[in-house]
Amino acid sequence: MGFSTKQLLGVGLFLLAIFVGVPLFIAATGRWDFYFTLTSVALLAIASAGVWLTFYIGRINIGQGAFALIGAYVSAILVVKAGWSFWISLPMAGLFAALVAVLIGLPILRLRGVYFAMITLVLTQVVTLTALALPITNGAKGITNIPLPAGVSLFGIPLIPDFSTLENTRMAFYFTACILMVLTYVTLYRLVNSRLGHLCRSMQQNEELASSIGVNISYIRILIFAISSFFGGIGGAMFGSISQSVYPSTFQVMDSVNFMLNCFLGGLGYVFGPMLGTLVLYFGWDLLFELGKYQMLVYSLILIGVIRFLPNGLLSLRFGKGDKK
Repeated sequence: MGFSTKQLLGVGLFLLAIFVGVPLFIAATGRWDFYFTLTSVALLAIASAGVWLTFYIGRINIGQGAFALIGAYVSAILVVKAGWSFWISLPMAGLFAALVAVLIGLPILRLRGVYFAMITLVLTQVVTLTALALPITNGAKGITNIPLPAGVSLFGIPLIPDFSTLENTRMAFYFTACILMVLTYVTLYRLVNSRLGHLCRSMQQNEELASSIGVNISYIRILIFAISSFFGGIGGAMFGSISQSVYPSTFQVMDSVNFMLNCFLGGLGYVFGPMLGTLVLYFGWDLLFELGKYQMLVYSLILIGVIRFLPNGLLSLRFGKGDKK
């Protein structure tokens, strides 16, 4: 299924805003710190997209922080200790996170949804403790002094500049993160509107009925969980490169919960819901910081209100029931 003219116009305006509008705004205001903030939002949106995908098969994933941490460590180890290029370590981090997801998913994805959610809740803490214990991760000291991404050339033609030679690395990371985010959501949209996406939707509605017509439920569950974790690994690897360090506490249980909340806030029925939810939750939390000790109380009341009065998320204010993709 392709984009309608209205959707193409919306996508075009969005791309124009993030790749042209934001840099022009930052250059005019001199707020260069916005690059780091918006880069973080883009990477969190990538990880949240994976959580949304597991929701799409009727499973609640509260362990995405674990796969982001795995991706961050894998990339850091390959770059610092094995001397690999960051651009090669990036997909490898995602693939390793996906492999771990398959190994974990084989036994637990056979469980009912509530038990799967309970197990994923402890995954982030398990990975954190593993990172503290393994010599290759340097324990609590973490991995520091991760070099900036090196340049990439093809037949002598530079494709990606060496980040260490750039005057403004924040802008370079911003564009990289935005490109990854766009590719993630294009992939997500294409998957949802493919045959696999239709099978996932049938599982979400009634797994027994889907199984009765020949759908291999176990295979699809594991495949979707692996893709979901791949997104988490990619996002985590980018975070490690930006901060040039990774520690066992880089991603915590609360991060996994926030990835899930991003999906709820934006809208579980909409592919681009996690992106909007991430943006609103990230900036909303900072705005509520002015409330001091009442920050968490007001934050909780707002979330309860959204879930109560907008059960389909913020995007339900804009789209009708039949225009959810």
